[in-house]
Order: sequence, then C-alpha cells, then structure tokens
Amino acid sequence: MGECAEPIRVVVTGAAGQIAYSLLYSIAKGDVFGKDQPIILVLLDIPPMLPVLDGVVMELQDCALPLLREVIPTDKVEVGFKDLDAAILVGSMPRKEGMERKDLLKANVAIFKAQGAALDKYAKKTVKVLVVGNPANTNCLIASKSAPSIPKENFSCLTRLDHNRASSQVAIRCGVPADNVKNVIIWGNHSSTQYPDVHHAKVTVQGSEVAAYDAVKDDAWLKGEFISTVQLRGAAVIKARKLSSAMSAAKAICDHMRDIWFGTKEGEFISMGVYAGGNSYGIPEDLIYSFPIQLKNKGWKVVDGLPINDFSRAKMEATAAELVDERDTAMAFLSQ
Repeated sequence: MGECAEPIRVVVTGAAGQIAYSLLYSIAKGDVFGKDQPIILVLLDIPPMLPVLDGVVMELQDCALPLLREVIPTDKVEVGFKDLDAAILVGSMPRKEGMERKDLLKANVAIFKAQGAALDKYAKKTVKVLVVGNPANTNCLIASKSAPSIPKENFSCLTRLDHNRASSQVAIRCGVPADNVKNVIIWGNHSSTQYPDVHHAKVTVQGSEVAAYDAVKDDAWLKGEFISTVQLRGAAVIKARKLSSAMSAAKAICDHMRDIWFGTKEGEFISMGVYAGGNSYGIPEDLIYSFPIQLKNKGWKVVDGLPINDFSRAKMEATAAELVDERDTAMAFLSQ
C-alpha cells in the first residue's frame, strides 16, 4: 500500500494548542493527504510549550498510525520549516481582554513576518501554506510578502469554517443533510464583516437541485439572521464553551487542505482566502480575500462571472474596506 510513496513533510504551528489537538489525528490518519501518503509531522510551538508537545508526541505514537513515519517536536523555525510540502500556521497571538486591535495586529505582524521569512529560507518553493491564526487574512498577506521566492498563489487563509457554518445553517433550515447544500460563498475577511452569500448556492431537496432562496423560502432570514449567525458564530461558541472553536476549526482545516491536494468536484466551489490580484469582482488587488474557488492539480482559480446584486456588492465592499485598513496598519508595522 503506502510502501512506494515518499513521505511528505507537514508542519503544524501552535501545535500544543487546542485546534492542533483536534487536527493532528486527522492528518496523521490520512484524512487530509490521502490514505496511502506517508507523513512526517513537524510540531512547532514556543519554548514554554515544549513539555506539552512531548505529551502530544506520546499520544500520536500511541495511536499507532501506519502512515505516520516520524513526529518532530520543535521550537526552532529552521527545524520546523525545513523542506516542507505543507504548512498549517495555527499559532498566533490571541486577543487578550482590553487589547486594542492595533496591538494585536502589531504582535502578529512580527510573528508572521518571521514565519514568512523562515518559509522563504527553509521550505520547498512548492510548499502550500494555510494561515489559520487570526487576523488570518492579514497574517497570510504578511507571511506571503515576507516570502518573496514562494509564489503568492501558494498562500491561503482559512474561511472554510465560515463556509461550513453557512452550509450547515442552510441545511438545518431546509431539513436536509449538510452535503445536500453546495456553492455557498464567504466573501472577504475572516471576521464579523465577512459576507456569507447564498445567491449562487444550490440545495438538493427530495432528489432535485433548487436555488437556496427557493429551498429556504424565507428571504428575510437569509438576508438578516442567517448572515449575522454565521458572522458571529465564533463568538457564540466562545460564550458557550469558554473556549474558541477547535473541533469545527480542525475539520475545516482538513477540508481546505484536502481540496488543495485532491481538487473540488466538477461544478462545485468552496471558499478560501487567496491573493486578490487579477480578480474580476473589483476587489482591491493587494489583499488576501475570500472568494468562491475551484481547485485542480493543487492550483486554484476564482469562479468568475457570478452576477452580483446591489445587496451583495455593498457587503463585499464593506469587508474589502476593513481588509484594506488592516493591511495598511500591518504594512506600517512591517516597514518599522
């Protein structure tokens, strides 16, 4: 079975944290990169977390997973980022009580500048980089700008969690399984300004595929409560669990990376934050912005030509404006 395939090297940063704890098993088991793809799993975290990482290593060993060839815990980027095929950047500075957004950005610019530079220096030029740590879009842009020798197209940020939240809300509302909903879109920033758009989504109801608006039959809900539920879902989970989304975030990371590796189905698209250069929707170019995306042969393209009404346009522009503001603040820190 997996005898002939060369192992791939995958790093997860923030590897002692709770998202990683939900994520590592799925990666090591073969749910992401394929059932016959051996893996060398590199776990990177900050020095105080090394004892915790040792515990995570023990548990991964104790899972006795056939695809997992080696587990490497480290606090050094030159070890963590060497010869990588994939990098999942989960670790970031979380927002503390009373912290200004600007201070959060400043701390994260420093982290993602360093990680981008390390990717540039040590990783394969073909590495696929997924940024999860918030503010994910801007962190992703900083990492990419700090890694000039790695193509911009190789960097993406996670909006698949928002995408899955939106799909699931529609499915629950229509009383159908989650995979009966396809082609919802998350536009823009992974923040509360994101725009979950179902104008192009389809729902399979009793064997036939219908437009989401026709399946839901409640325009007021779709234009109001549905959007705010998806936008504010992360905060709702924190309020209830006293911890941020981990299980669902890990599942979304797996979906995102698996789609990069194996592609999207014919006629379907997903959401991910990508470099906006050359987009046909009038979004400012020098941003990482979430679009409807199709993937094939480890490359992506934005789905072009979707008609955008005035309601959607206003929301797409509002989230773009927030991203421009974040970028400009971050770039000022970057040049310091």
